[in-house]
Amino acid sequence: MKIQTNKIDVSVIIVNYKSWKHLDNCLQSLHFTNNTFSFEIIVVDNCSDDGLLTSFEEKFPNVTFVSNSGNNGFANACNLGSSLAVGTYLLFLNPDTIANEKAVVEMWQFAKINPAVGIVSCDQKKINGKYEKSLRIFLSLPTLFGLLRGILKKINKNYLEKKFAVQDKVLYPDWVSGSVVFMSQKWLHEVGGWNEDYWMYYEDMDLCKRVQNANGRIALLKSVEIIHNHGGASRINIKTSSITKTEVLISKHVYIHNNLYGIEKLSCQLLLIVNNIIIKLIGVIFGIILFFIPKMRLNVYLFANCLKYYVSSIFRANWLSKRSMNLRL
Repeated sequence: MKIQTNKIDVSVIIVNYKSWKHLDNCLQSLHFTNNTFSFEIIVVDNCSDDGLLTSFEEKFPNVTFVSNSGNNGFANACNLGSSLAVGTYLLFLNPDTIANEKAVVEMWQFAKINPAVGIVSCDQKKINGKYEKSLRIFLSLPTLFGLLRGILKKINKNYLEKKFAVQDKVLYPDWVSGSVVFMSQKWLHEVGGWNEDYWMYYEDMDLCKRVQNANGRIALLKSVEIIHNHGGASRINIKTSSITKTEVLISKHVYIHNNLYGIEKLSCQLLLIVNNIIIKLIGVIFGIILFFIPKMRLNVYLFANCLKYYVSSIFRANWLSKRSMNLRL
């Protein structure tokens, strides 16, 4: 990965795919008035191909719009945007976020003062006023499923509270959501960029894992927040939901393959397969009976997608999604 000649402080990189309404609000929120830092905005459009890109280029002349060669996924688009960025620091934002200058300034200042911190993020507030979870733990055998995570938190409550205690309004979780990721060009280069094994989902956890493997820390500022309309950029309809939810399952397999080892890796892969096939059969039964209800119908599509994925994975001898850029190499 080539590091660009730095000319400004921060490059804001936003990946878009048919999220124009949210993107409009996001870009409007980035009209900062103070001159605390210099910044540029780069929007990578993952081939929305709906005729709206031109109108946005006209509406936001100070924003650099880049057309990707296809819907190549989040990681690929982030790498494309960062390859064009000239900022010393990079802020990766989802199009369904509403930023503010105070949050960006504090993340920038914290990153400058703490070079050993590879990734900085901040609290994220939903549009209903509630906060998204900020304590995120790496995927492992004990945290493979939601129920197991809940049990682990209850059993190890004191340990987790001590390990992840907030220090001076800063939390140091294992990983942060890819919807708000602030890091230097230097750190992104150090870890080799975003991993294009992933088409969508778990690439943020993977990035944080590689930062920690390189002796970097992950910090989440509790003193500032950014609004996040979670899911607004991806959960558009049943067809889209079936694709994105399938990718969650696939990317989980990819993360396990890339970051776990030995018996733990094998156990996680097998348990995940059992869960996705046998347990989800219950949802399929209800989905067939109540096929007229979109959410029930979604269970049938997900199950079919899982079966197709597992069969194709056997023939390909890898866990990658058919949409993964690294599968196309």
